Amino acid sequence: MLAEPDIAPSDAVPLTEAQMRAAVAARDAGLDGRFVYAVRSTGIYCRPGCPSRAARPDNLSFHAGPAEAQAAGFRPCRRCRPDEPAPAERQAEQITRACRLIEAADTPPTLEALARAAGLSPFHFHRIFKAVTGVTPRAYAQAHRAARAADSLAQGRTVTESVYAAGYSAPSRFYAGAAERLGMRPSAYRRGGAGERLSFAVGPCALGLVLVAATERGICAILLGDEEEALRRDLAARFPRAEIVAGAADFAATVAAVVRLVAEPGAAFALPLDVGGTAFQQRVWEALRRIPAGATASYAEIARAIGEPAAVRAVAMACGANRLAVAIPCHRVVRSDGALSGYRWGTARKSELLARERAGKA
Repeated sequence: MLAEPDIAPSDAVPLTEAQMRAAVAARDAGLDGRFVYAVRSTGIYCRPGCPSRAARPDNLSFHAGPAEAQAAGFRPCRRCRPDEPAPAERQAEQITRACRLIEAADTPPTLEALARAAGLSPFHFHRIFKAVTGVTPRAYAQAHRAARAADSLAQGRTVTESVYAAGYSAPSRFYAGAAERLGMRPSAYRRGGAGERLSFAVGPCALGLVLVAATERGICAILLGDEEEALRRDLAARFPRAEIVAGAADFAATVAAVVRLVAEPGAAFALPLDVGGTAFQQRVWEALRRIPAGATASYAEIARAIGEPAAVRAVAMACGANRLAVAIPCHRVVRSDGALSGYRWGTARKSELLARERAGKA
């Protein structure tokens, strides 16, 4: 199961008045819920993303939320309805309910049935579902069904029993792409991952300790920490069914290359990576690798870069699932206000990595 992203809440750092004015001028709906603004000449307060005609800057005042604005004597805008749940919150609730319907069904519900349950048109529902989750309803249903089959295999049931129990109409539908979903053949998965072998080693680096693990395809994990045993446990939790062995003597060169990367995070890194992950995660991780060394981007900017501007939360989840520290530079992602968000391996390490990159560019 993917780990939750280690990110701080988006409202952990209060916005400055200049940032709020800029958000109102840009009609930045991404900051809806962070504050409201009021217009003294009309007595109305709005969300930052309200599409109403722009007011004069000297007529604006800013408030933490609807209660504060109403206490100051302002009434809610009838257009953006700032006193009601934000559209993003309503959409998240609708999509959460749809996900539960998919998970509870013996066979995947049709798009029309899901849309009808959400009170939306199929086209609108499909667009919102992908924006919130990062995948289509069909892809979500396929992933959930595959996960049910995988759980059944892990419990020792035969492939045929697991396939039908998960809701597949025929074994052939499960076998199509099964190796990619499970990371190995179904029969090997049932045997607890027989045949998947990871070599690993732990060594000192500029940021404490680094654990490097690799399959025959390439490096599959770069983990940072302060205690060797904790790093070993982390690796075992990420690959619970793999055979994990100490790297041979020639593995030292791979570890040395990673140690150099940590010391000089802006340097080129030519060793092959065994990235894994879902198709959406891989798109996010590829976007991260395109951020220049020393530069940063927000989750919203990454979402726009991959063509999914509303999938900010899904982007954050993909960043949190990254297991290749520095090689896939999730340390270059910051909050929309420019402040450092959390980092799985500690914000101090994140700050140090960025500082090293910027020093190398100077």
